Amino acid sequence: MKGILGFEHGIVQAPLGPDISGPELVAAVANAGGIGLLRCPDWECPDYLRELIRKTKTLTDKPFGIGVVLAFPHDLNIKAILEEEVAVLQLYWGDCSQELVDDAHRAGLKVVPQVGNVEEARKAVAVGVDAIIVQGHEAGGHVIGKDGLFSLLPRVVDLVGERDIPVIAAGGIVDARGYVAALSLGAQGVCLGTRFVATHESYAHPIYKRKLVEYEKTEYTDVFGRARWPGAPQRVLETPFFDDWRSLPAGENEVNQPVIGRSTIHGVEKEIRRFSGTVPNMTTTGDLESMAMYAGQSVGLIKEILPAGEVVKSLVEEAQALILQKFNNATT
Repeated sequence: MKGILGFEHGIVQAPLGPDISGPELVAAVANAGGIGLLRCPDWECPDYLRELIRKTKTLTDKPFGIGVVLAFPHDLNIKAILEEEVAVLQLYWGDCSQELVDDAHRAGLKVVPQVGNVEEARKAVAVGVDAIIVQGHEAGGHVIGKDGLFSLLPRVVDLVGERDIPVIAAGGIVDARGYVAALSLGAQGVCLGTRFVATHESYAHPIYKRKLVEYEKTEYTDVFGRARWPGAPQRVLETPFFDDWRSLPAGENEVNQPVIGRSTIHGVEKEIRRFSGTVPNMTTTGDLESMAMYAGQSVGLIKEILPAGEVVKSLVEEAQALILQKFNNATT
């Protein structure tokens, strides 16, 4: 299994918001040879961000990256990221501009946007990005496109053609079977979110992790976070709370809802209102059962909470074995 972008393995741990992929998870993935991605806060806090990056560097001497959602204020944060010299700048939900790509390249960073359609991929290729994450509709959390991964991925692979731009598949991949399927469609790597939420090192609340093991169904919805992040539908676990509120009227949002809990997120204490879309982290108190819990469509394949390094290792080893057993035998 070939690595990508100078990393040992072509396995990316998605930047899990708001702070679920913290230094411990990112370092564990990096130490296993994968591409671990911190999640940049959704507000400008460059000094805090420097601390977050430096803390991660105390836990690993391997390269890692950080994901930035361009829908939120980010100019000062990106300046700090470029100065701190992480390896990868992952971008999502906004304009991956030529200026931003050039600035990152001058600072020595690789730029990897996540796209949800062919047109976004075309724009990314045009500005000279270093890799492209293709997100299928199966993905958990905020979902930017409407196409399933199996139809979208090969189209982006064909678009990239012979250029040295690895295509990374995301959406519903949790094990070696998904990894090999993505490779067969032309991807050079895979990006996993839900599988890495359900790891020992993730900063998700234990109840959230447990529900990823217990529940098997998800739903694509816009019930959560309508005011904070308008026009950003999400895929969530079908919890009893979601089943009760899945038909929330279009004019309703979290602004006039009761406070159901509190969290410390990136060092800032926050109230969590019903329908706010904030997943519970290790610090969260209150009515966790009524909070958003993001998950991809393949959550039913997650049977236990594992060390992140073991997730990376088993993906690589089991994919190699699967290719040898299934595909070599099929040709003889």
